[in-house]
Amino acid sequence: MKPAAFDYVRADSAQAAADLLQRHGEAARILAGGQSLMAVLNMRLAQPALLIDISRSAELSTITVTDGAVRVGAAVTQAQLQAHPQVPPLLALAFPHISHFPIRNRGTVCGSIAHADPSAELPLCLLALRGTVHLRSARARRDVPASDFFTGLLSTARRADELIEAVSFPRPLPDQACGFAEHSRRHGDFALCAVAMVAGPGSLRVAVGGLSDRPQAIDLPALDGPALDDAINELAWSLDVRDDPHTSASTRRHLLRHLARQAHPTTRRSS
Repeated sequence: MKPAAFDYVRADSAQAAADLLQRHGEAARILAGGQSLMAVLNMRLAQPALLIDISRSAELSTITVTDGAVRVGAAVTQAQLQAHPQVPPLLALAFPHISHFPIRNRGTVCGSIAHADPSAELPLCLLALRGTVHLRSARARRDVPASDFFTGLLSTARRADELIEAVSFPRPLPDQACGFAEHSRRHGDFALCAVAMVAGPGSLRVAVGGLSDRPQAIDLPALDGPALDDAINELAWSLDVRDDPHTSASTRRHLLRHLARQAHPTTRRSS
């Protein structure tokens, strides 16, 4: 199947893209890497009248590192961030699980955040790190915490006239450690379950993907051993996990319990 007919415009700046979104609203879609969007268009699950291509925008192709965060522009590919010397450690652990290199070479970081697949690794990591989504419209900018950005299955807080201009991943503090683990049917497939953890002095943040309609995160005290198992088991039963034609809810809960042990930073350091 091929996509329905659409108009194409190349926007060389964030402002130009935002102006087009203001004029066309829901009838327009942003094209950056296209690795998620083109599949949706080919299946005619979306039929926009206009595609706004930002992939060649120099303004949106930058990675900016500050003391507190790594800010990734909307046109930065996953491969570019993966190769960056200041890639956040949690993302360095997650990137090898994201599809395959040709996909990461074209797919963008912000595109994955915008698509908001509940099994995708980058939304999970953004939530685990308490990252921020930077949105821009023709008239204003606003910053949305990851905890408020993902609202449901393939659904976000982005308005029709807004562009994801960038996302920011906080850099780890000296006393923080992180871990990541996932299970998929084949390497590069979307995860049946994925777990990201960020541990600090006296605290443990656990983020889970693939079990509900969006990534979920909880904050716990520093736990290990049976206490961690009990907390993860309680989390597994608190999520709205459902059977699907491929995997039962009980299997996904079992995977969460198993992967949490693998992802725990203390376990990773001792292995």
